[in-house]
Amino acid sequence: MFSAFPSGTARAGVDDVVEDVARSADRLVSAALALSEAALRAPSGLPGWTRGHVLAHVAYSADAYTWLLGLARTGREPGPRADATTVARDAVLPAERLADRLRTGLDRFTNGARALPAPAWGRLVPALAGWRHPAWYLLLRCLREVETHHLDLAVGHGTEHWPDRYVGWALDDTLTTLGARGFPVASVEAVDLGRRWTVSVTGPDVTGEGHRVLGWLTGRLPADVLRTDAPTPASVLPAPPAWPQPPLPGWGREDR
Repeated sequence: MFSAFPSGTARAGVDDVVEDVARSADRLVSAALALSEAALRAPSGLPGWTRGHVLAHVAYSADAYTWLLGLARTGREPGPRADATTVARDAVLPAERLADRLRTGLDRFTNGARALPAPAWGRLVPALAGWRHPAWYLLLRCLREVETHHLDLAVGHGTEHWPDRYVGWALDDTLTTLGARGFPVASVEAVDLGRRWTVSVTGPDVTGEGHRVLGWLTGRLPADVLRTDAPTPASVLPAPPAWPQPPLPGWGREDR
């Protein structure tokens, strides 16, 4: 399922994904720096959020992931956890200050990841929703956060700009979880990636470019960007559940 990180968490695999995160972060920060004050206050692709809210949310999330890196490093909480109420406060910062806030948060995370000792990557850390996962999954969560919300910024960064390695991982993660939960789609094929996933014993077969499939699963694209086996039109595909789903590799909840 999580082929980017085999058992034992090879350092080379970690380094590759850290650099993926850094490149995605650089692209998002560049997009933030290009926004005028008016553009920053304009609606984003998320209902009720301005572009400022989107950027402030990513900065807050980066802080939360950095906090969890510290927990993985020492086994002790590294001070107070990031506070989600900062999103509303930071969303109205001047454009230059908000871009700097975003850059600082993402740089702190990637620098912390580069410095994390290899044994710490396998330690379990708690997501706010209560799920525990190995620290290496923070890299994939941060990559998902940056790429998804870059799209939500509504500045032209569509699903076609998502890196193939990110799309492949996110489809592995999402479709494995949906399969375990009985999502009624028989199979999904990403024609551009040469990948196919068996999801359920019933339902239509879905095909399309991987980034479009992921766009549909994340609620960012309509189903009609995909193809299905006749006679099921893509427009009546089952609606995917809220995304992202908690992963199901047996890590479990913190309170169990």
